[in-house]
Amino acid sequence: MTKKIKVFTLGVATLLLAACSGEAADSYEVPFEGGMSHVHGLGYAGDENALYFASHHGLKIYREGEWFETPDNLHDYMGFNATDEGFYTSGHPGADSDLPNPLGIQRSEDGGKTIEEVDFQGETDFHAMAAGYNSHDLFLINPAKNSKLEAGVYKSGDQGKTWQPVKAEGLIGEVASLALHPTDSNYVAAATSTGVFLSKDAGATFRALTPDGERGTAVHFTKEGLIYGSFGTAAVLMQYTMGNEAQEQMDIPELPDDAIAYIAQNPDDGQELAFYTLRGHAYLSEDGTQNWKQLLDAGKTE
Repeated sequence: MTKKIKVFTLGVATLLLAACSGEAADSYEVPFEGGMSHVHGLGYAGDENALYFASHHGLKIYREGEWFETPDNLHDYMGFNATDEGFYTSGHPGADSDLPNPLGIQRSEDGGKTIEEVDFQGETDFHAMAAGYNSHDLFLINPAKNSKLEAGVYKSGDQGKTWQPVKAEGLIGEVASLALHPTDSNYVAAATSTGVFLSKDAGATFRALTPDGERGTAVHFTKEGLIYGSFGTAAVLMQYTMGNEAQEQMDIPELPDDAIAYIAQNPDDGQELAFYTLRGHAYLSEDGTQNWKQLLDAGKTE
């Protein structure tokens, strides 16, 4: 039987759910105050003290209680993935950029001050893409044929130099989010319109972690397991432990008519966890989800 795997954007997900004293580490950054829209990624991009938001107009950074942004490279970052050295991203160039549209796959190792092409610049915008935080392996869904790849699911073990097709048997629905384990790329996760799916064989096969009728909204790997967001009758944040395959519901603030879109755990502090929602709210816990601080209210900084 032929499977149909599609990618859906944050805007589509929102409509579906509506229906039912710190200083910048680098003087390159400037203070930020106001709002951000269309966030398409979240993570600690090579800086354990800074939480990066990949927005429609460049990178916004929350560091030690203060907000900063990059003064240029104000690209529409899609498929954003933080790594221990920086980040990988796709998307579209900003209005003042002379880069080809779309961006293809780009990477940065200096907090977004510069980005360099990995591949597919001017060809493809990858909404569904994952990168191993330490391995820098890549896993993505190619939405349409380009100069190198047919439409389908692919992985790379050499930071995008070469690509291998992936069967992805059992992965069903429109894909909202992909994640790779930080070091072991045999573990791949996907949040789709039909649930949250986990692969233990590098994407060859997937099995559902969520019950029937529950939508997957976000996936994020830690070294020990998977943290994922889903939506049945309300937003839920779950923790799956790889060692014993146990699942535990995590405490979160009330999210009426909302769901979790992106998740990030500080790799150097397992107690620090953040998430961003479909309605533009962001929360941070520094004590293992016992208490939450709101960072964004409908996209506006707090």
